[in-house]
Amino acid sequence: MYFGMDIRTVADMGELPDSLPVFLWPEVPLNFETLAIIFPYSLALAVVGILESLMTATIVDDLTDTSSDKNRECVGQGVANLGSGLIGGMAGCAMIGQSIINVKSGGRTRLSTLLAGVILLVMVVFLDTWVGLIPMAALVAVMIMVSIGTFNWSSVKDLKTNPKSSSVVMIATVVVVVFTHNLAYGVLVGVLLSALFFANKVGRILYIGSSLSEDGHERTYQVVGQVFFSSSEQFIGAFDFKDAVEKVRIDLSRAHFWDITAISSLDKVVIKFRREGTEVELIGLNEASATLVDKFAVHNRPDAVEKLMGH
Repeated sequence: MYFGMDIRTVADMGELPDSLPVFLWPEVPLNFETLAIIFPYSLALAVVGILESLMTATIVDDLTDTSSDKNRECVGQGVANLGSGLIGGMAGCAMIGQSIINVKSGGRTRLSTLLAGVILLVMVVFLDTWVGLIPMAALVAVMIMVSIGTFNWSSVKDLKTNPKSSSVVMIATVVVVVFTHNLAYGVLVGVLLSALFFANKVGRILYIGSSLSEDGHERTYQVVGQVFFSSSEQFIGAFDFKDAVEKVRIDLSRAHFWDITAISSLDKVVIKFRREGTEVELIGLNEASATLVDKFAVHNRPDAVEKLMGH
């Protein structure tokens, strides 16, 4: 201001409010067409907002050695966003950087966050002329320092020691957010990659061993692990359908079937053994797996078995 430098200020970014917010009902038709327009945006905001709030709550819990009710946080955020929209405000969520600064500055109760909001409201509404003179470069510098102060620098060093899948998820999320300027895309990519890596990792934790009875007429298979779409092929490939035994007993007491693909693989195993003239007995199914088998399996339905064996 003293040197008369031509730099962008807060006022250049838009007009600041000059009065307190008032309740206003949106003048939009309340029909399915309106819902179809706003739903994609509201869904993205809700997912990103909830994830950021839960991450913030977890970090604050660690810093203060306390516990918080995450369900209460989500409900409170949803109610607050509804109220914010009815007074002309935007949807928001917990802010990681500001929350950490608040805690490190000594804030421990609701009063600290209430004061932050009230003071910001007073500055924007009643001191808008002065706030409008603040250079944007100054705010950028503040945010850079917030980023430096809240960034977990050890995570960069841990890239060499962390599992490769975790490092790929982190790097991919950061790259997508930086290049798209959209946190929702980054979160979506991170969640999808995490789910795929997790499914692949759990699918490998499957062991199937077998033992032959003393008379050589019966073989028992012990299945240990999780059977779902990722491990179904491994499950089928572990059985020797040409084994010349009269009876096969499959012990599933330490296994769990998660989806229809897993049930289908169990059907294939049983039916293939029956095609070779081998009697099959399933033992040890837990309640959840047994419910899926009773509902979706076809090996215990004579009409369906005949149709499959005919092919």
